[in-house]
Amino acid sequence: MSEPEELEMQSAEEHEDLSEKDQEHKIIHLSGMYKNWFLDYASYVILERAVPNVQDGLKPVQRRILHAMKDLDDGRFNKVANIIGHTMQYHPHGDASIGDALVQLGQKDLMIETQGNWGNILTGDSAAASRYIEARLSKFANEVVFNPKTTTWKSSYDGRKKEPVALPVKFPLLLAQGVEGIAVGLASKILPHNFIELIDSSIKILQGKPFELFPDFPTGGMIDVSKYNDGLKGGKVRVRAKIAQNDKKTLVVTEVPYGNTTSSLIDSIVSANDKGKIKIRKIDDNTAENVEIIIHLAPNVSPDQTIDALYAFTNCEVSISPNVCVIDSDKPRFLGVSEILQISTDNTVDLLKQELEIRKAELMELWHFSSLEKIFIEKRIYRKIEESETWEEVIETIDKGLKPYKKIFHREITRDDIIRLTEIRIKRISKYNSFKADDLIKQTELDIDEVNNHLEHLIDYAINYFRQIKKKYSTGKERKTEIRSFDTIEATRVAAASQKLYVNYEEGFAGTSLRKNEFVSDCSDIDDIIVFREDGTYMVTKVTSKVFVGHNILHIDIFKKNDDRTIYNMIYRDGRKGAVRVKRFAVTSITRDKEYNMTKGTDGSKVLYFTANPNGEAEILKIFLAPKPKLKKLSFEFDFSTMDIKGRGSQGNILSKKSIKKIVKREEGVSTLGAIDVWFDDTVKRLNNEERGIHLGAFKSDDKILTIQKSGYYKLMTYEISNHFEEDMVLIEKFDPDKLLTVIYFDAEIEKHYIKRFSIADENNLNKRIEFIGDHPDNKMISFSMDFRPQVQLHFDEKLNKKPLEDEVINVEEFIGVKSEKAKGKRLTNKYTEKIVFINPLPYTPPEAVDLEKEETEKPAEWLEENNVETKVDIKKESDKDTSLLDKNNPKKKKEQTKDDDEDDKASQMEITFD
Repeated sequence: MSEPEELEMQSAEEHEDLSEKDQEHKIIHLSGMYKNWFLDYASYVILERAVPNVQDGLKPVQRRILHAMKDLDDGRFNKVANIIGHTMQYHPHGDASIGDALVQLGQKDLMIETQGNWGNILTGDSAAASRYIEARLSKFANEVVFNPKTTTWKSSYDGRKKEPVALPVKFPLLLAQGVEGIAVGLASKILPHNFIELIDSSIKILQGKPFELFPDFPTGGMIDVSKYNDGLKGGKVRVRAKIAQNDKKTLVVTEVPYGNTTSSLIDSIVSANDKGKIKIRKIDDNTAENVEIIIHLAPNVSPDQTIDALYAFTNCEVSISPNVCVIDSDKPRFLGVSEILQISTDNTVDLLKQELEIRKAELMELWHFSSLEKIFIEKRIYRKIEESETWEEVIETIDKGLKPYKKIFHREITRDDIIRLTEIRIKRISKYNSFKADDLIKQTELDIDEVNNHLEHLIDYAINYFRQIKKKYSTGKERKTEIRSFDTIEATRVAAASQKLYVNYEEGFAGTSLRKNEFVSDCSDIDDIIVFREDGTYMVTKVTSKVFVGHNILHIDIFKKNDDRTIYNMIYRDGRKGAVRVKRFAVTSITRDKEYNMTKGTDGSKVLYFTANPNGEAEILKIFLAPKPKLKKLSFEFDFSTMDIKGRGSQGNILSKKSIKKIVKREEGVSTLGAIDVWFDDTVKRLNNEERGIHLGAFKSDDKILTIQKSGYYKLMTYEISNHFEEDMVLIEKFDPDKLLTVIYFDAEIEKHYIKRFSIADENNLNKRIEFIGDHPDNKMISFSMDFRPQVQLHFDEKLNKKPLEDEVINVEEFIGVKSEKAKGKRLTNKYTEKIVFINPLPYTPPEAVDLEKEETEKPAEWLEENNVETKVDIKKESDKDTSLLDKNNPKKKKEQTKDDDEDDKASQMEITFD
C-alpha cells in the first residue's frame, strides 16, 4: 500500500473516531444539562436569591446592601444611586433589583433612615429615582447588625472583595421585617411581627416561659389569628380594613389590610358596586399621611349591612397564608415562627458570648502589656540594654530582667511582647506616670471581673441586652394591627338587593328579567328563591334572569337559610277524597333544585290554605263544611296558635274528615314565637343568638339597644345581628326608657368639671349619634352612671388648693335636676380636684304598677255610686256571656247564630271557596 493511501485511510479512521466522540459528547451534554444544570440553577436561586438565611434573617441582596452601606457609612446620608453602585461590587445582578430591594428595606423603617420621596406603602406610590433620594444606616442597625470581630467572611463573586457569609444580627430581624420570595420549586412568605412583642418573647424564651407570636402589619387594620398555626404551611390569617360609620350616609376606611393599597382597595369596592354586590354613590380618597377613604352610600342603604358586604365582596377583608421557609445550614427548611425565634435568640446569646470573650481577651492583653510596661519602666530594665551590642542580646537582657516577675502574669511573656517593649519611646518613658498606670491596671482588672461576671450569668446578661434594646428603640413601634376574632359573614345576607324579582303566575316562570309581570321583592344575584305550589310541592332555586318554577304557584319569596322565625301555616287535603290536615312548619335548609312535598305525598293532594308568616304569626280561621244530610254543624273556628311548630316533613294533624266548602280568615295572627334572647360577644364586638358573651336580655318588637361611647355620645340601635359597634364603646345594654343618664365631663374651654342628668329620648333617634358633652373638640367624658340615685365623691388636690380639704360626697339627685342632653349641666366645684368618682348609689325602690281595673273592682258599691262609675258594660258582658252559654245548648238558637256568622263573613279579609 502506498503512503498516500495509508494517510487517507488513517485520516478516515481519525474522522470516524472524532465523529463518534462528538456524538458521545453531545449526549453527555444534554444529559448533564437536564440532570445538573437545572438543579444547579434551582439551588442557586433558593440559596442565593429568594429565601432568607435563618441566622441573620436576610436575603443575599439585602445582606450585600447593608454591608455596602456600612462601607460607605460616615454618619451622613448617601445617594441611593451611589449605594446601588457600591453594592454591585458584591451582588452579581442588575442595579434595578438592588434598587427595589433597597427601597423595600427603607420602607420598613427599621434598618435604614431615609430622606426624600421613598414612596408610600399606603397608597402604593413608588419612590423617586435613585439619584434623588438618600439613605444611611439607622442607629439600631449600627448597634445590632454589625461587628467585624464576630463576622465570618467569604470572597465576593469576582474574588476582589470580602463579604459576610451572614451578618452577626443580635435581634430576630427576619420576624420583625417579614419577607416574601419565590424560588424554583418553593416559596417563602413570612409575615412581619411586632418589634416589642418579639423582644418580650425572646426574654420569655430565656426565662423558660411560654409565649405566643402573631403578625403585626405596618398598614394597621384588624387580624384574626385563630388559624395562624405558628406560621406553618396550611395556616392562614384573615385581615380586615378598619371601617367606621360617620353617619347614616357615609363610611370611612381608616386602615387598609396588609398587601393592599388605597388604590387597589378602591378598585375592588368599585368592582363590587358594578356587580351589584353593594350600593354606593361615590368614593373620595383623602389619604395623605393616614388612610382616609370616604364611601358615600346610596339612599336607603343600611350602613351596617354595607360594612359586612365590604368585608364579604371586596379587598376590605383578605386571607393571607404564610409559608415560613428559611435557609439553615445551606438547606431550605420549613419552620414555625416560634422555632425561628428560638434559633434567633440562641444565636443572639452565642454572639453576645463571643463578644464578651473577645472583650475579655482584649482586656487581658491590655492588662498584660500595661503590667509589662510598668515593670519595664519602673524597674529601669530599659537601662540594662545599653551595654548590649546585638539585637539578640537586647532581647535576652529584657527577658532576664522580667524573669522575677513572670509569675504574676496570666500568660507566658513572648518574644513579641519584648519587641513591643523596645518600641516604647524615650519621651513616654520620661513622662511615665506610675499612678495613672496603676489606675489603668485596676480599671482593667475591674472590667475583666465584670466581663467574667457576664459570662457566668450569660442568660441574665442577654435578657438585660434585650431590655436595653427595647428601652432605646421601641418608641413608636407599638402594635398597629388589632387582634380580633372575626365572625363569618354570610354573603347572601349582606349582598345588596340591587335587582328585582318578578313572577308570571300563569306560565310558571320567575326571574329578574320579567319586568312586565308581578313584582315579588328586591333581591341580589346570589340569593335563592323558594316556591310553594298548589299540589303540595315546593323547591328552592337560585335567582336567575328567567327560570321555570311550576304552575299553580301559591307563594314565592326570597329564601333565607336557617331562618326559623318564618313559619308557614297550611291546610291541605290528603289525596282526592282523604282527610283534611293542618300543619305549621319552618323551612331552614334544603337541597337546591330538589322538589319536596308539604303533604303526605298522596296522589291528588291539594293545598286548601297557605300563609307565610315572617314572625311566626298564628291567625284564626273559620272553616265551612260542605252541606251533607244529617250534618248539623256546618262551620267551626280554628286557631293556628293551638298547634305546635314542627318540621317540614311532618304530616300534620287531622282538621276534618268532612269536605270543606270554604275557609275564611277571621282574625289576623299574632306572633306565637317568644322574645329573642340576644348576647353581645365583646371579642368580635357583634350580637348573637348563640349564648356567646354578655346576655343583654330578651328582645321583641320595638325594643332597642343603648350604647354609650367614651368620646361622648350615645346611640340607640335595633337588635339586628348585623349591627356594628364602635371601638370606644363603654356601655351596651337593653334600653330602658325610665332610666336616667348621669354624666361627668371636663369642659376644656372653662377647664372645669361639669355634671348633667338627662333622660334618653328614643323618638326619631334610632341609629343617630347624640352628643352630650358639648361641641368643644377637647371636651372629655370623665365618667357616667345609669343609677337612679347616684352619688359622686370628690377628692381634692392639696398641692393646687394649697391646703388639705376633706373629700366631698354629692347627692346628684338633690344637686341637679333632670334636663336635656343639650344642656351644659352644673359645675361640680371651683376647687382643684385630684379624682372624681361615682360611689355606691342611694337606695331606690321602683314604683309599683297600679292596676286600675283591679282598683275599681275593689271599691265598695257606695263609692262607685258617689263617683258615677258605670257598671252597665260589665253587666252586659256578663249577660252576653250567659246568653251565649245558653245558645250553645239550644239547636234553634245555634242555627240562627250560624246564619248571622255567615253574613258577617262576607266582609272578612280573606275568603277561599271550594267547589
